[in-house]
Amino acid sequence: MQIIKAEVTPIELNLQKPVQMASSPAIESITAVFIRFDTLQGQSAWGCSVAHPYLTGEKPENLIRVSQDCAEKVPDLHPMNIEYSLSELVGLVQEAPSALCAFDLAFHDLLALAAGLPLYRLLGGYRSRVQTSATIPISSIKEGVNRAQALAQQGFRILKVKGGINAEEDVRRVRAIRQVLPNFILRLDPDGGYSVQEALEVSRALEEEIEMLEQPTNPEQINLMGEVTKLSPVPILADQCVKQPDSALELAAHHSVDGLSVKPAVCGGIRGAQQIINIARVAKLSTMVSCVIEPALLIAAGLGLALSSPNVQYADLDGHLDLVNDPSMPGFQLQEGWLIASETPGIGCGVELG
Repeated sequence: MQIIKAEVTPIELNLQKPVQMASSPAIESITAVFIRFDTLQGQSAWGCSVAHPYLTGEKPENLIRVSQDCAEKVPDLHPMNIEYSLSELVGLVQEAPSALCAFDLAFHDLLALAAGLPLYRLLGGYRSRVQTSATIPISSIKEGVNRAQALAQQGFRILKVKGGINAEEDVRRVRAIRQVLPNFILRLDPDGGYSVQEALEVSRALEEEIEMLEQPTNPEQINLMGEVTKLSPVPILADQCVKQPDSALELAAHHSVDGLSVKPAVCGGIRGAQQIINIARVAKLSTMVSCVIEPALLIAAGLGLALSSPNVQYADLDGHLDLVNDPSMPGFQLQEGWLIASETPGIGCGVELG
């Protein structure tokens, strides 16, 4: 098999309505870059990445330019030698590390196509479905309850409540949602917005209400996570401070958290995410495969990863639901809050770029 062309297509994707997070201004749109490999044998494979300036610090124009530089090199690389091929691209992505994710996905899509296997089976095939959470953005208590009820009507039974701007308001919002949906699993994600004291007060106040507290403190200060984890009555998961395998190893080595949230879009794709999952597995930490606001193609890749390992206990793969012009055509199914893998070879997601 030989790649004869790698094509880069950037696209601005709009959200149904702005999403507020503690760590950034309201997000109205994202820039996604789609990669297509064409082979001499007539096959096409797809990859994707996104620029999130407030999450990764990357500018969209840098992601596009770096992706174009990588695309020029791809025809010289062997599509079946993924480790070597991706290592050849690492030196080109310093200004936009998330570009590596797009090419990682395209190489894995092509490998799975060649093997005639869906991605989740190629990666390990531990299960074929997983229950995902759905996200409630920062909002008023009334808006949060209304969003929770709407998601419940769609079949979701696990809800992740965003917070981090006002800890006391977050507690009230979670309790209000719990009152109307008493049997649901609730998670709270302050996106690094709490002090240690606030995180401990919230975890104690919501000990009987939430399953986990995700990234409560500043991701640049890992020691703060350790202080919270030591005294919190609910599990603490690291998110924004898990950017690469080396940061995951540091968290595991210092027993700073109870679990790791893995985002393929942030850690360089499937290869980097697998390394983080393996670190968590050896360290006996729980793992959640998660997402940013991203196209369904990236969600499909995250799903394949989540289904591949017994060490993935949680999934948070809803980042595509609020995009209005996503060109991805997912093969996976979403039924009553469960994501069910496609049995189509490859990542299992087509792309239609107008």
